Amino acid sequence: MKVIITGGAGFLGRALARALEARGSLAGTRGTPVEIVEIVLFDTHAAEGLGGDLTTSVVGDIADRATVADLIDQPDVTVFHLASVVSHGAEQDFDLALRVNLEGGLNVLEACRALQSVPRVVVASSFAAYGGDPPPPEVDDATKLTPQSTYGMTKAVLELLINDYSRKLFVDGRAARLPTVVIRPGSPNLAASSWCSSVFREPLAGKPCVLPVPLKTRTPVIGARAVIDGLIRLHELDGSALGADRALLFPGLSVTAAEMVESVQRVGSDRALGDIRVAVDSGIEAIVSSWPARISAGRARELGFGADTDLDSIARAYIEDEGL
Repeated sequence: MKVIITGGAGFLGRALARALEARGSLAGTRGTPVEIVEIVLFDTHAAEGLGGDLTTSVVGDIADRATVADLIDQPDVTVFHLASVVSHGAEQDFDLALRVNLEGGLNVLEACRALQSVPRVVVASSFAAYGGDPPPPEVDDATKLTPQSTYGMTKAVLELLINDYSRKLFVDGRAARLPTVVIRPGSPNLAASSWCSSVFREPLAGKPCVLPVPLKTRTPVIGARAVIDGLIRLHELDGSALGADRALLFPGLSVTAAEMVESVQRVGSDRALGDIRVAVDSGIEAIVSSWPARISAGRARELGFGADTDLDSIARAYIEDEGL
């Protein structure tokens, strides 16, 4: 089996590749385990630190249909579609968001459809697909999607495409509706939720952190390890367990910015932490406030998906994974 991870140069793509190399197989089109013989990390830039003999890096444009068709080139294939323009970036550049998030996603689905083998496709969606004015205080899988950001809109559309391509038996699709993933290594990105990682990452590295939202801001988060485990579990599920709605809301912790600050102070008590201060960015605050503050992922729990227990465990896992 060939496994393709779009957006694969990111930390989640590389972590997923390492987990798949260690696993060695995935469910094929017939639902039985098939050996993984190749993992391709596809992105706009080369992936570093591949860490395995099966994994290669391919550079290209997800919005170029011919490139994607050349990539998804054999019936025995599985795709994890993680490529996306993130939330604040999508709000700043509407055309780019449509090109990458919608055209890119459609290119992946069309390339898989052309194989006529009904391959499994797992796409990364987001709880930003919810919304409202104001957003509901708590959401679950059945809550109506009314996104209030361009990013959330593109994720909601991609979920509908996955449902219909699966109904038509073009693909065996699934969408992981993710809370904010923490803790992302590296530098801050243009996601409106980037501060959820920065509030841990920068202080632990001895660097200052500026929070663009008030300390009382509440948002659901999920640890990177839980995401990787969940993406693989979602891929391995029999499609009948999901039914007509192929999107699954992953479990997350509902926490405030103040609770994140308290967590990093506890976990990093043995080191000199960087200072944390608040300087509200009205644009980011508006996007974050359009998201629900709490999620109820009962459907995922019934299907055996695990959940993080607390923020401190997520932070300690980050320290271990990054060798800090």
